Amino acid sequence: MAAFAPIALQYSSTSSLHSLVPSLEATRDHNSWWGKVRSYKSTGKRSLQQNIKRGLTIQSTATKPAKSPAEEDWKIKREFLQQKRVRSVDAKEALRLQKENNFVILDVRPEAEFKEAHPPDAINVQIYRLIKEWTAWDIARRAAFAFFGIFAGTEENPEFIQSVEAKLDKNAKIIVACSAGGTMKPSQNLPEGQQSRSLIAAYLLVLNGFTNVFHLEGGLYSWFKEDLPSVSEE
Repeated sequence: MAAFAPIALQYSSTSSLHSLVPSLEATRDHNSWWGKVRSYKSTGKRSLQQNIKRGLTIQSTATKPAKSPAEEDWKIKREFLQQKRVRSVDAKEALRLQKENNFVILDVRPEAEFKEAHPPDAINVQIYRLIKEWTAWDIARRAAFAFFGIFAGTEENPEFIQSVEAKLDKNAKIIVACSAGGTMKPSQNLPEGQQSRSLIAAYLLVLNGFTNVFHLEGGLYSWFKEDLPSVSEE
């Protein structure tokens, strides 16, 4: 029976792991722009389950489960983006705006993914980077990512805004793009939409004074799926 103890520990410690993984949903597509990371969020109500042999009891709840810190953080960011009227555009509209209205596509994926394929004339500044250090704290964060099946832990790029400011004026017309894109549109399963690297980047840009920020709905996955122009640096 003692062999099941680690399982019980994992269930009980999940909430504390959120503090080690800032904006986990925003890194869900970090391995490849074709990749999808399986969501760890629970959907629906849990039915009453009892496992007397393990000495565990999981009770059902009549109320909606409390949001995780990452979900609460995204809710605040989404409300701010909506207040600032950050608009989402699909891939074909993004291409038209780039050609006809001098919009710049800001690709916030890692440099390796950008070099693999990206829209012509896009600018690359990664919003997240691989965790480079090996301090006790960094090892703990890597372990937290591994708990959720993500084995290449990332952290927010502290030089993101500085790097963007070096390349673009704050009045520049920007369409922020990542792999999956995310959405601010609510749905039955995702009443707050779904955050992504591009939406987090859009939030940081607006927060730091950029005035014409758009967001690529469906991400670069939809761009490539539509067979829109792309270039490679490999």
